[in-house]
Amino acid sequence: MSGAIALYAHASADFDAKLAATIARLRQAATAHAGRIVQATSLGAEDMVITDLIARHAIPVAIGTLETGKLHAETSALIGRIEQRYGLQVEAYRPTDEQVVHFVRTNGEEAMYRSIALRKACCGLRKLEPLSRMLADRTAWVTGLRREQSDARGEVPFDDHDDAGRLKLNALADWTWGDVWHYIAANDVPYNPLHDQFMPSIGCAPCTRAIAVGEPFRAGRWWWEDEAAKECGLHVHHDEPAVSPLGASR
Repeated sequence: MSGAIALYAHASADFDAKLAATIARLRQAATAHAGRIVQATSLGAEDMVITDLIARHAIPVAIGTLETGKLHAETSALIGRIEQRYGLQVEAYRPTDEQVVHFVRTNGEEAMYRSIALRKACCGLRKLEPLSRMLADRTAWVTGLRREQSDARGEVPFDDHDDAGRLKLNALADWTWGDVWHYIAANDVPYNPLHDQFMPSIGCAPCTRAIAVGEPFRAGRWWWEDEAAKECGLHVHHDEPAVSPLGASR
């Protein structure tokens, strides 16, 4: 048994009810937004559970991810593993080459460490702009956000709407970390081996580190910044207090 599974796979008492409700939500959303719904997967443990549910229950939801150009090799490899395991195409959205070249030439490869503004600018061109293309013709998207992930996500609803009015289905909002890993273990779901190295929340390689015992779930993301700034912008509304340039995983 692997490190992450051995450490974390402990289902809550009402896990079966949560699982049934999650499947029902995914099916309902897929019906209501037929052909116009996508799972925006960060390729983290939660999103791998959602992908497995979509494939296992033949729920017609497209799979899309943001290939930022800064992902760990282990993360990028999951795209091929998903396609081979489930026979599903993963839509990979990448930043515009010209924007990346200009940003790096102007600010350097490690600009994200120099200021929050530069880090958010990097997230903007590598994540937010590609996400806008992923969602351009969609009316709904599915995320792996959970209430347990951080204080900022403590009241994540199942059904939300983004700034464009699209349905944002947070399918696992009430799942615990133990529930996630129980499902992975029970269904042999492929996952990022970096989770076995004490990285519960995995983003771009320069912005992710392992966490120590007792540290918060997302302590390994942008660890040099104040806790209030720790969002890339994918999951923040414009009318919320501004801690990022826009609005995850992932």
